[in-house]
Amino acid sequence: MERIALRLVRRWRDTGLDAPLFLGRTDGAMAEDVGAGLDFVSPRRRWPGIAHWETLWMVLTLPRAVRILRPDMLFCAGNTYAFVAVMLKLILGRDCPPIVAKISNNLDRADASLFYRVFYRIWLRIQGLAIDHFVGMEKPMRAEIVQCVGVSPARVAVIPDPALSEAQIVRLRQDAAALPRHAGGGHRFVTVARLAPQKNLALMLRGFAQGGDAADTLTIFGDGPERAMLEALALQLGVSGRVAFRGYVTNPAGLLSQYDTLLLSSHYEGVPAVILEALAANIGIIATDCSRSMASLLQQGALGTLVPVGDEAGFAAAIRTARPQSQDARRTLHQARRFTIEHGADHYIRVMRNVLRRRAAPAPMIGEVVTPQT
Repeated sequence: MERIALRLVRRWRDTGLDAPLFLGRTDGAMAEDVGAGLDFVSPRRRWPGIAHWETLWMVLTLPRAVRILRPDMLFCAGNTYAFVAVMLKLILGRDCPPIVAKISNNLDRADASLFYRVFYRIWLRIQGLAIDHFVGMEKPMRAEIVQCVGVSPARVAVIPDPALSEAQIVRLRQDAAALPRHAGGGHRFVTVARLAPQKNLALMLRGFAQGGDAADTLTIFGDGPERAMLEALALQLGVSGRVAFRGYVTNPAGLLSQYDTLLLSSHYEGVPAVILEALAANIGIIATDCSRSMASLLQQGALGTLVPVGDEAGFAAAIRTARPQSQDARRTLHQARRFTIEHGADHYIRVMRNVLRRRAAPAPMIGEVVTPQT
């Protein structure tokens, strides 16, 4: 989510748009990665332990930045920042610019308890009252947002998530063509994920242990709070010699062409960027059906194997029957090209300008007859 947000800021600035970037803290790995060279605004003072309460930190510090910068529009990069957006509306009131919020994760949350889902739905309705416009990342998300957030379809835009660039797609295809075709030996599985409960990597490891051949390998790019637990689980399952934990890397998408099949085992997602990157690299995909958009992304299974969320046996079976280099290169290329920064960044600007125009339009006087437009 943050990676795509930083790419959008860079693209907007390259086209001449004044696009200030607010960072609550600057010690993340992306500061020297996709964020390298980007000017930003950040609070001057640093309090100890900000990483553990960064949402509250942004609520405390962002209003002052908005008052100073006086932006025409605020872009909320994903669900993680929705609380900050709502609080901005409450703190700034009429002085708060209109907010466009991207929905970056599944809203159904079927993985959660009934108690959680009840309060989560209430929270989503509060967002619908405070946020001016919403962006879904794929067509099925429009109905999801309308239903769960309780807003009209007119307040929802669908912009295919700009996780790729045309140059990146070309580079990934060239890398794949330059590599020798995989003949015999083990099957090379890969995943790119934050090692956190949402990603359900324990299921992936158990599925790999059950369904993988003795010569198969699994490479995991990413870091997070569950790393120690997952390394211990791999040892317990007897696959630690075939599972490599590579940690955070600056450009994981550029490495995907070296592998045969991407694995994604999440409880819930929105439109996972790594799925789009795997389509661009034209490698196989095995993924849980973790959002309303997954079937559309994989064209009802034509571009990858979908497994029910939490289905360990099904995930193992998909690993067992995976066929390297069986993708339709033309179909994966066509799908990947829908999700480029070249198209998405401009689409975002059109949506934002429309929101500003609607806000600036004078409201009809009380009693004035408004003729519907046909």
